Amino acid sequence: MEKVQGKYETLFIVDPSLDEAGIDAVVNKFSDLIAANGTVEKVDRWGIRQLAYAIDKKADGYYVLINFESEPDFTPELERIFNITDGIMRSIVVRLDK
Repeated sequence: MEKVQGKYETLFIVDPSLDEAGIDAVVNKFSDLIAANGTVEKVDRWGIRQLAYAIDKKADGYYVLINFESEPDFTPELERIFNITDGIMRSIVVRLDK
């Protein structure tokens, strides 16, 4: 039996105090991880934006939005990796369809 693929998007905020190479490394790490477990449809780098509230005494963050398709059992693992990765300030994974 085939596993059902779902459409998801993830938005994560990278610490802007990292240099440009550090931010690129974090973004590439997650886009490669998603590509290995599904299909990356779009990587949208929003750049540095002001946060609604300070996180770790920082007022800005580097926003990245990735649209992808994967199996439902991959998303908890993705969230776990977001939580243990240095440089990630916040993240969310949302399913787009049912």
